[in-house]
Amino acid sequence: MALGQLREPAADGRRVQSAGFIAALEARAERSAAASAFYEFMRFSILQAWACLFGGAMVALLIATAWFYPKGACLARYDFLTLAAIALQVAMLRWKLETWDEAKVIALFHIVGTAMEIYKTAVGSWIYPEPSLLHIGGVPLFSGFMYASVGSYITRVWRVCDFRFTGHPPLWQVYLLAAGIYLNFFTLRSIGDMRVVLFIAAALIFRRSWIHFRVWRAHRKMPLVTACFCNAFFLWLAENIGTLTRTWTYPSQSVAWSMVGFGKLGSWYLLLIISYAMVTLVNRPIPYAPASRRCKTSMALQPAKI
Repeated sequence: MALGQLREPAADGRRVQSAGFIAALEARAERSAAASAFYEFMRFSILQAWACLFGGAMVALLIATAWFYPKGACLARYDFLTLAAIALQVAMLRWKLETWDEAKVIALFHIVGTAMEIYKTAVGSWIYPEPSLLHIGGVPLFSGFMYASVGSYITRVWRVCDFRFTGHPPLWQVYLLAAGIYLNFFTLRSIGDMRVVLFIAAALIFRRSWIHFRVWRAHRKMPLVTACFCNAFFLWLAENIGTLTRTWTYPSQSVAWSMVGFGKLGSWYLLLIISYAMVTLVNRPIPYAPASRRCKTSMALQPAKI
């Protein structure tokens, strides 16, 4: 996908101007290795931002409502966030930023995430301190959309960056690992925390797995576990924003805010494996064929459509 395709449909004249501008940027990028690397990094950053559109909008809503939402409003802040999240989801489907198959998986994210939230708030792992009408137990319904935003990002970046894989494990292993991780979230208090075993299992299952992704003319690659850890870090940052805005709080933050511990990175990493497993229900991993690179060079401006 050329950078020009990120914008909304425009008149033919504007489309031609945009294509010319992108072509000029690419011509400059080809003048040196450093310029090419910088241009590719900029494309990568823009595509990543575009892929996490839903999640970014949700984080922006958390910040905006924490600062500006009127105190004592008839509609509780949490209920506003729920309605806003629904509107965002409808808009993304209406504008074909997500497919209906992807929306079904994202709905599954919502259910899976809400179920875990109900249990975790019931045992006091964290709380939602504000009132709401749209809630189940102590969990406002917008919280499920925070989990759904992870699914939205993975499905969109998969298409935008034309994911291919080498060394991918059989899907039954991925699903079994994801089931074990999810079960551990519920049983760690009664049976014991098995995260160390799960980390080892994940390392063994994905030890040969590489994601091949394309942002310009050639596929780049990184280990799948590295991609999960990178995403876990950004989810950890988003969680710190969530607690800083007091959208939810941990017991240690009842008196004053403190940064969420780095130990939560492990939890987010494991959650991303669950997320990845659910996305494979609609996006089956396609093997990377090195010979296909030659065929795709002539399609440099046409990666997978959004």
